Formats: sequence, C-alpha cells, structure tokens
Amino acid sequence: MRIVVAHNRYREAQPSGENTIVDSEIAQLTAAGVEVLPFIRSSDEIPSMSKTAKALLPISPIYAPRAQDDLARLLTEHRPDVLHLHNPYPLLSPWVVRTAHRHGVPVVQTVHNYRQVCSSGIYFRDGMICQDCRGRALGVPAVVHRCYRNSRAQSALMATTLAVHRGTWRSVDRFIALTSAIADHLRDYGIPDERIVVKPNSVPDPGRPAPLGDGFLYMARLTPEKGVDLLLEAWRRHPVGTLGTLRVAGDGELRPLVEAAAAERADVVYLGQLDRAGVRAAVEESAVVIAASMWHDVLPTVIIEALASGRPVLGTALGGIPYLVGADAPHEPAGTGPAAVTSSVAGQGLAPLPAGVVTGTAGWVVPPEPAAMAAALPVARAGAAARSAPARLRYEQTFHPDVVTKRLLDIYADVARR
Repeated sequence: MRIVVAHNRYREAQPSGENTIVDSEIAQLTAAGVEVLPFIRSSDEIPSMSKTAKALLPISPIYAPRAQDDLARLLTEHRPDVLHLHNPYPLLSPWVVRTAHRHGVPVVQTVHNYRQVCSSGIYFRDGMICQDCRGRALGVPAVVHRCYRNSRAQSALMATTLAVHRGTWRSVDRFIALTSAIADHLRDYGIPDERIVVKPNSVPDPGRPAPLGDGFLYMARLTPEKGVDLLLEAWRRHPVGTLGTLRVAGDGELRPLVEAAAAERADVVYLGQLDRAGVRAAVEESAVVIAASMWHDVLPTVIIEALASGRPVLGTALGGIPYLVGADAPHEPAGTGPAAVTSSVAGQGLAPLPAGVVTGTAGWVVPPEPAAMAAALPVARAGAAARSAPARLRYEQTFHPDVVTKRLLDIYADVARR
C-alpha cells in the first residue's frame, strides 16, 4: 500500500501534540510495511520565504498554488492508493482534497480540532467555551472577536476559507474522528455516519511501567484553555504538602502564574519545557497525570502517554477526556466501564466519591470547576495504585500502536477498495 501523508507542521516554538502524532504515525505505518510518501510543509518555513511567496500567504488557506503543483507532481509520479490529510493550514490549504480527487486519489482526514466550523479550531474564546459560529454560513462572530491569531483581518480570511471549503470538506472520502465527541461534531457539520470512523491516536510503547512515584504531573501549554489556572486554584484549597508534589511542565502566556505558585508553595515545582527524556522522568516521578482542559480538548497526547506508563489520569469532563480515561460508558467493554469500577471501589470499602467526580477504568473526570477539581485531588491520590494496572491495560487494548495501526490500515484498504 502506498500512502501520501499530508500535514502542515505547527511551529516548533509552539510544541504540538499533532506534530508528534503525525511523526509517530508515519513511523508506525512504515514499520507495518506501508510505503509512506510524506507531503509535509512547516510554518517554520514562513520567515525564510521570498517576498513573493510571503505576499501570497494571505490567500494560501483558500488556495496554495505551489502546494497544489507539488502535490500534483507527487500524485502523478507515484500514483498512491490514498492521501491522508492532517492539518492543511496555512501552507497546504484544504484545496489538496480537490487536487487528490482530480487525480483519482481518495482522501482520508484525521480531524484533530473543530476547524471545519471554528476559526480558532478549539471552540473557546475569552476564557469560556464558545460555539457562536456553529450553523452559520460565514463565521462573522470569529471576525468580530478576532478569534484567529487575534487579528480581525486574519480572522476574516479564515472565516472565508471555512465558508469556501464547506463543499471541499464534505467531499472527503473518510473522516477519522479521534473520539465519539469529534464524530458528533462531524455529524453536526453534515457528514453522514458512513463516512466517519472513530480511531484514536497512539504513542510508542515505553515498556513496562516503572513503580508509581508520588504526587501529580500537569504537562501542557500554559494557556487559558488548558486550565492550569483552574488547577492552581484547586491546589491552593489544600494545605501545603498534603497532596504530595504538583509538577508543572510546559510554557505559555500563563507561565508567570505557575512561577508565582512555585515561589509561594513548596509543593509546587515548575519544570519548564521538557524534552522527551524529561517527560519520561517527570511521568515516572509522579503517580497521577492531570488534564485540566477548559475546552473540548480532542485527544490530549499527554493522557495516552500517561496510560502507557501506567499512570491514571484526573481530567475535566470535556471533549475526548472521558473517552480516554474510560469514563465514557457507551464505549467501554462490558464489565470494565465506570459503573463496574465504581462497584469495585465500593467493594473495597472506600469512601463514596465527592459530588461531580466520575470514576473511569483509568482515572477520574470532574466538571471544569476549581471546587470539583479540589475535591477530586485527594481521591486521585488515594486511588492511584488501584488504577495503575487498569491504566496500562487500557493503553494496551485501545491506544497501543499495534492496535491503532491495524485499524488505520483497515480504513485505508476500505477507502481504496471503494
């Protein structure tokens, strides 16, 4: 099988789980014997572009002529079975779907965000969830609120792009929804069920989990939608030292809040931006990983990494997080969902859960509120050991590369056959 993987990489200065997933998926496909033809552009190329190329950048989300020419040559020369698209912005453009179809190549797209509808892609604005552009022919609210790169002009361009390419997206042969929540988003957009497949991402197997450490790890961009401020407010509701150590890794506009918390409390440690070795060490030092997202986070890679290392996760009940930790009951095998786990906890004589805390096979989810997060922290610390083995098992059964790659190959084969 011969597959073109098309992706516009996000800037390296802005660490992206999507870049990591694409790299990992290419490696997994190659290891499975697939001939992968990467069609990759990077936003890091923009500063070194010629003046002419930079002048054309404003229209590239709608139509990127150089990318279409390059892709047409690739398709003509190699005649692939499928083009697998990830992020098309800004240097590829959704027009690559039309280019592929013109050459008789079917298109699969992994949907990593909500950018079929939302100009920012995250359904989040001014500190809260926002879906003002749903159902609109043109996302005027995105322009009014400068949702794309805090620029009214760029927001107008992105809103126009989404309007122009509504038909393009609806022509994609198969959408890979990373969770059931993304599948619902696509249905709401008008995509029929037969063109939606739920398939999560995976991360490489780190091997047998190390013994649990102590305390908690938060590892994400330090931005409002990722909820580090919510977490810190919840943490302050407990006396210093009663929950072990809170380790915070990442960078972003809310870094001063984290640094202030670390200066204020001995049980908060700011680790900065970590490389892969640093991530592995931080996970092993901790007992529970926290995902405090305030938006409908699609599929945080950090959660899959935590499960692979046998670390249960405490997260907010938004987006794909309940699915990841096994608190999304309709998608759990019989006898393994939250009801079964709650019965097991009751059988162990543990105290009833605080209001709002839902237990899954591999962790806990709570409403995105400081009080609920604060109530869940001691529950997660006390229950970490009991959730460690189920967390690893959930990874092995659902998110392991062998499982996920087989599913992806089946999708390619079905699309190519049709």
